[in-house]
Amino acid sequence: MKVSAITMRELQIPLKQFFETSFGRVTHRRIFLVTVDCEGVEGWGECVAGEGPFFSYEWIETAWVTIREFLAPALLGSTLEGAAHSGRLMGRIRGHNMAKAGLENALWDAEAKQKKLPLWRLLAGTRPEVSSGVSIGIQDSHEQLLEKIQVELDAGYQRIKVKVKPGWDIDVLERIRARWPNIPLSCDANSAYRPSDLERLRKLDDFKLLMIEQPLWEDDIWHHAKLQRELKSSICLDESIHNARDAETAIELGACRIINIKVGRVGGFREAIALHNLCQNSGIPVWCGGMLESGIGRAHNIALSTLPNFSLPGDVSASNRYWSEDIIDPEIEVRSTGTIAVSNQAGLGYEIKKDLINKLTVREETFKRRSAIA
Repeated sequence: MKVSAITMRELQIPLKQFFETSFGRVTHRRIFLVTVDCEGVEGWGECVAGEGPFFSYEWIETAWVTIREFLAPALLGSTLEGAAHSGRLMGRIRGHNMAKAGLENALWDAEAKQKKLPLWRLLAGTRPEVSSGVSIGIQDSHEQLLEKIQVELDAGYQRIKVKVKPGWDIDVLERIRARWPNIPLSCDANSAYRPSDLERLRKLDDFKLLMIEQPLWEDDIWHHAKLQRELKSSICLDESIHNARDAETAIELGACRIINIKVGRVGGFREAIALHNLCQNSGIPVWCGGMLESGIGRAHNIALSTLPNFSLPGDVSASNRYWSEDIIDPEIEVRSTGTIAVSNQAGLGYEIKKDLINKLTVREETFKRRSAIA
């Protein structure tokens, strides 16, 4: 695979409805797409960095300049045995996993197309369909939240996850369990609590949760290990896990019983697979988290979720939950059984709506032979 060109595009797409976490409320997404040209074959990736440095220190502006100044020059003109080997060329740049993942995942798409394989097969996936859960943000009222949960249950989603924070947690979960005593239910704190909230967190044990996701600091493993010993509920780590080494530490310390693998957070498919394998060998189930991706990033998540240890429903939900029109065809649909069928077409498995992408693009740069063409 010879990398002859790299294109970055920023799209601005409004969400059908706001999405709120402990970080704040989002009403639109700045979608960052990356395209690599490998001997005439286009591979598409999505950098999942957010609008600001809240989930991670990375955000769309740091990712854009890091690719332009460092990562694109490291890859352009190189000949790779496969996408997995791109890591050694980008390894001199510390961190910036989301920027790296956008490029690496685009290379995996190009490699799958060159080999005429579905991406999930190239990743050694085994599942012809993946289980889908849904993530529901903080709402304006308890009633609004309950209405949204009913809609998603009617749509067939296998697991409901609600965002929580101090003041939007115990009462919310009480209302949910009063109405649905037995649905698979988890909550996600996005680092909103501290060890001083122990008694409040202990009360979450009353609600038969599948997991409590990332209750403490985004860079912490040690305090999560102390907290896990105090709780009956399983802790799931998300923001704390940037690579397989972090997961090894967390498992050894007993900091969690479940791990959320986000391919952007860990730097691409190569590290995501290593993390998956480590967890599988350690008896730790994993699932695939979402980052409000477009259909391109969502397709990557589906491919990753076909690996055998993705035994819990992920956050890969239908396109029409978020977008009036997605940028792939067909759009991602969730069956009434709460599953997504995996495409057997080569590469991502979906056609790219280039006309729609061009319409939505607000910024674009293409790099060839280490020079930028705006």
